[in-house]
Amino acid sequence: MEFADLIKTPKLDGVLLHDPGQAGTGTGAGAPTVGTLCITGHHLLLSARQENSQELWLLHKNIDCVEKKPSLTQNIVVGGIITLKCKDLRIISLEIKSAKEFFNVATSLEALSAIQNTELLYPFFYRPMYSILEDGYTMFRPELEFAKLISGVGMGGVSSPNVANITICMPSTSSTSMTLGSASGGGITHPLQNGYAMDALQGGLGGGGSGANACEWRISNVNRDFSVCATYGATLIVPKAITDEQIVLSASFRDGGRFPVLSYRHENGATLMRSSQPLSIQGIKRCRADEAILNLVLGRSRKGFIVDTWGKGKSNTETDLHYSQWKKVNRSIGNVSSPASILDSFARLIEACNDLSCSTDKWLSRLEGSGWLTLVLNSLNASCVVAQCLDQEGSPVLVHGAKGLDSTLIVTSLVQIILNPDCRTVRGLQALIEREWIQAGHPFASRHRYSCYTPNQTRQKTSGATFVLFLDCLYQLYTQFPCSFEFSTQLLILLFEHSHFSQYGTFLCDSERERRELNVHTRTTSLWSYLNRPDVLQTLLNPLYEPNASVIWPSVAPISLELWSDLYLRWVIDQRSCATVMSQIQELVTREKELRTQAIKLRKQALELGQEVSEMMSGSADDA
Repeated sequence: MEFADLIKTPKLDGVLLHDPGQAGTGTGAGAPTVGTLCITGHHLLLSARQENSQELWLLHKNIDCVEKKPSLTQNIVVGGIITLKCKDLRIISLEIKSAKEFFNVATSLEALSAIQNTELLYPFFYRPMYSILEDGYTMFRPELEFAKLISGVGMGGVSSPNVANITICMPSTSSTSMTLGSASGGGITHPLQNGYAMDALQGGLGGGGSGANACEWRISNVNRDFSVCATYGATLIVPKAITDEQIVLSASFRDGGRFPVLSYRHENGATLMRSSQPLSIQGIKRCRADEAILNLVLGRSRKGFIVDTWGKGKSNTETDLHYSQWKKVNRSIGNVSSPASILDSFARLIEACNDLSCSTDKWLSRLEGSGWLTLVLNSLNASCVVAQCLDQEGSPVLVHGAKGLDSTLIVTSLVQIILNPDCRTVRGLQALIEREWIQAGHPFASRHRYSCYTPNQTRQKTSGATFVLFLDCLYQLYTQFPCSFEFSTQLLILLFEHSHFSQYGTFLCDSERERRELNVHTRTTSLWSYLNRPDVLQTLLNPLYEPNASVIWPSVAPISLELWSDLYLRWVIDQRSCATVMSQIQELVTREKELRTQAIKLRKQALELGQEVSEMMSGSADDA
């Protein structure tokens, strides 16, 4: 297929652009822009070709819904208005005076925004105009991230503590070991091969709260051809004493083959694992290999917790008889039957946010009726419960919910942000998203194929807003602890946008298997390569940031929640005042740093002058 076959009218003059958002200012309806419309294979462009005039650059992938409203004169179509409802929540309209061009443009945009062939998307055609300082696809390799994960040092690439204190040793009779540094250790490309055990030089690597070393871990490549689990990555971390054969058996017991894998190891040794729910197969009520994995993780702990995030009665869970040391805890994030239900709630929220005509009471009622903030509250509540089990009980936790692709990942990610200060840095958050979402197999392509503006009856059941829900929960943590995050909310908004439409390949496809089949890592550019450029990174930093090594316990009271207006209302309400305030804060912080530096210099000068005076007085006394 050629793009030219889908573009009926590549260029059209005299098109009126109605953009109530006015490029993000949210100033309401203004004078339309008259300009030339151009349609390319990946973009819709409109320009008035005048200085300081509004221009439109819109990726076709950003278009969620195309609505046509023909203009009639004596029952004859003489043009019309094409309304584009976008995945970044913007709504814009194109007014076209010709009937033929009206239908041509609408048909072209419907076809181009609905392209399903991944290799025809913009990331495979985009070539950055800047030099790549860091390859984002190699920054968070599973081998290095897992090594830091189980050693208890910071995660998140080069900005985190070095991993040189990790020893990689053979589990066999060989006593040879090697130290893993920022390079791959002595020129060896992949030091963490299948069967290697990993031990920290300080303390054991136990799974129990007491730091017991009864359960060591190893990197397994049993899924290197993705035959064990199609949604997991090729490199996984499993208990050292568990064989690959047991892993295969455990996978056959779990929905989609998502057997228990390590997600996070807390500083006290307690481990967080994630999986899917057990399969409901008549005649099969247990799996000894699966039981062995969880029993090994217990270590010296007397009990562990299995937290079900999907809902009591909706998902299968482990039997008390065969998992007697594991307490079952139900923490459903909401009354949802599928990921599409989360998107339905999100759609109701955005519909309420875009309604400027209703009264305050009615708007608040619609906001509550959307159920979105309830999902946020329940997600935070479940995450706090898991975090308490790890931090205060010192017990291992297994989190699962249905297929383990949605609510499970929300909880395991939020737990790490609550407990691990490294995840509150820019690199740490990037590493977390790589581990817990991209490498963990969250189906971004399927979930974000449609968004909140596509009619419910048109959306596929695989559509969802799970990642948006996670970002909103992270925003709630940010509002409660505004000085504990290195990044600003602008980074969260960028992640929201790029997960739906992007020139970068980071969020492409549904799994690592699909990305490998399409050679995404060699044919596209990583979003992390762009965000970590010094000039870009500077715009994403939080001026109020003060490193906080403590656990952050958020309030989960309903009154503590805040609507994420920076995202949901940015095309509705003027956001320029917020930008002005942030600029003023940045200036005050910069000035405070300058004054602090100046004060240090003055103190040093005063000390030196005091020493000189003392020496002079001492000399005068000697002369006398």
